[in-house]
Amino acid sequence: MSAAADQTPHIPVLIRPLIAAVGPVTGVWLDGTFGNGGYTRALLAAGADKVIAVDRDPLAFQMAAGWVADYGDRIVMQEGVFSQLDTYAQDLDGVVLDLGVSSMQLDLAERGFSFMRDGPLDMRMSQSGLSAADLCNDADEAELADIIYLYGEERASRRIAKAIVAARPLTTTGQLAKIVESCLPRAKPNQSHPATRTFQALRIAVNNEYGELAMGLMAAERALKPGGQLAVVTFHSVEDRMAKRFLQARSGNNANANRYAPETTQVTPAFRIDKRKAIGPDDQELAENPRSRSAKLRVAIRTDAPAQSLDPADLGMPMMRKKGGR
Repeated sequence: MSAAADQTPHIPVLIRPLIAAVGPVTGVWLDGTFGNGGYTRALLAAGADKVIAVDRDPLAFQMAAGWVADYGDRIVMQEGVFSQLDTYAQDLDGVVLDLGVSSMQLDLAERGFSFMRDGPLDMRMSQSGLSAADLCNDADEAELADIIYLYGEERASRRIAKAIVAARPLTTTGQLAKIVESCLPRAKPNQSHPATRTFQALRIAVNNEYGELAMGLMAAERALKPGGQLAVVTFHSVEDRMAKRFLQARSGNNANANRYAPETTQVTPAFRIDKRKAIGPDDQELAENPRSRSAKLRVAIRTDAPAQSLDPADLGMPMMRKKGGR
């Protein structure tokens, strides 16, 4: 990262309420979504002895090379996915997960995350594996429609999937954005871009974001020591529902369970939740950072109960239908 860039660092979403909610910050923390390093630096400034910085995007560590050495051994860089965070460290005092795509990735046209910047249709956080172009060009129409509907909550998913298949091959974000725009009414003032939900859906599918979240929450439960804190920042309803249901299930507060469902065995709560309601941005943050408008923060404290596994479907994770079935 250049010196000029470092003088105006990215301000992480909900960082003030997060630090307040988990304070006093001490010991060893793990930042499962390092990105631009905003949460890592804030945790260290608040009193953490060390932060293990995890990211699957190699570019995140390249961009941090200009400043990370200033912290010496207080920052440990770990390339990888946060679904495996319990293999990187144990007995942690805290884990922070800031979900979704980082501004670093959105701002680079060549990464293919944004419909606002024409570039290759990529969207891979790890810069390896299946790309969004591969998905658009190879998946059948029904699978594309399911992805766009389940992961993007886009009602016009069938129409958009049909238009994508008809326009193949797709290679750029600009092509995809125009296809989606042609399927939907023109956005009214203050409405999001018509392609927002489709781009979100493809990004989530390419990076298996919901699967990573489900496994990451369980990995955090295994890695935190008693009294350790888990802080999760989400940006849309499905992510928040998954985090909420996980914490409800593991804190013994499944109050909204279906009364017709079979009774489940009660387990000793692995988390304690002091604030039931998610924390959102205040007026100051909304003015400083419009990206925070949909963000929600949930915080829970680890107990000394044994860790348990959960079925991702129990967390409200959208499940793709099996091929050949309805």
